[in-house]
Amino acid sequence: MSDSVAARPGISVVVPVFDEVDSLEELYQGITASCDRIGRGHEIVFVNDGSRDGSDRKLDELATRDPNVHVIHFRRNFGKSPALAAAFERVQGDVVLTLDADLQDDPSMIGEFVERIDAGADLVSGWKKRRNDPIGKTFPSKVFNFIVRRLSGIPLQDFNCGFKAYRIECIRELSVYGGFHRFLPVLAGSKGFRIEQLVVNHRARKHGVSKFGVKRFFDGILDLLTVLLVTKYRTRPLHFFGVPGMALSGAGVGLLIYLTVLWSIGQPIGTRPLLTLGVLLTIMGLQFVCFGLLGELLVRTTVAPREIYSIRESVRRPQTAPAGLSSGTRSAEIITSEDAPRPDPAAATRSDIPIIRPEPAGD
Repeated sequence: MSDSVAARPGISVVVPVFDEVDSLEELYQGITASCDRIGRGHEIVFVNDGSRDGSDRKLDELATRDPNVHVIHFRRNFGKSPALAAAFERVQGDVVLTLDADLQDDPSMIGEFVERIDAGADLVSGWKKRRNDPIGKTFPSKVFNFIVRRLSGIPLQDFNCGFKAYRIECIRELSVYGGFHRFLPVLAGSKGFRIEQLVVNHRARKHGVSKFGVKRFFDGILDLLTVLLVTKYRTRPLHFFGVPGMALSGAGVGLLIYLTVLWSIGQPIGTRPLLTLGVLLTIMGLQFVCFGLLGELLVRTTVAPREIYSIRESVRRPQTAPAGLSSGTRSAEIITSEDAPRPDPAAATRSDIPIIRPEPAGD
């Protein structure tokens, strides 16, 4: 165990906790041992998400014993996304890791995640390739991951894995709310961050009860639709509403033209259902287009330009050379968003590291 707290820890480990009192001591020991082996200085941020089984008292005990432990207590159960958001606002490390409190994530692998970040990844997502869970949990998860892969264009195998590592710059640009904790790789990919995945050692649950349920599956699908809307159409809502609107209006106008031709040759159309359908489709299509136009107005007045792009670094040539500088002075300066050192380029291009990049979204 570390005896003192570093002025600025190099690694932050975030653990949301909900009714996992029997797992906390072993989890804490595992995280501390793994971080001490890395030797950079660390902090462990536990977020007590309204636990009712005594987890709050155990967390307070850990914080009393170890100054590297920071505990955040929620007034009630708010969910995993708010727990992560609260921790992300307070972490200090250059590398931020998240893992679940049920001991199914193996904390001894923290070092491997940190190595991937050091090698150039911005986000490393765990992959529970061999899961120690019942079929009632693994099958819905596979279906969910397949849907997310196809719709998002991010070819990760396991979006639900709670074991992830982030560069701090990535954390600062992600918004976590609702059920978005599942889709942080999708949000990061939409901003151009480099994403990798790492096969993790998934262990059987020792204590407590799984929080998984059928409701979470359907909640995840609804959250996915929200994420796709936010990442692909946030700055162009007319594309989202306009395409179906034009299709509906086109179909309605087509029906009305067809009925007009029939009427011109003397056939009655006043009582035909197609007349009602044609008018309805035309009106619905126009409403969709109007929704898109209203969305465009809202985007132009509420979305700041800085929110629609992400800068890795900025390179420029100095305008003047101050007197007294030697001829060997650098001819360009690099301005980065953080003071953290850049990763080794040779390590960042190793062929054994799978690089995952988002597929370009179609217009």
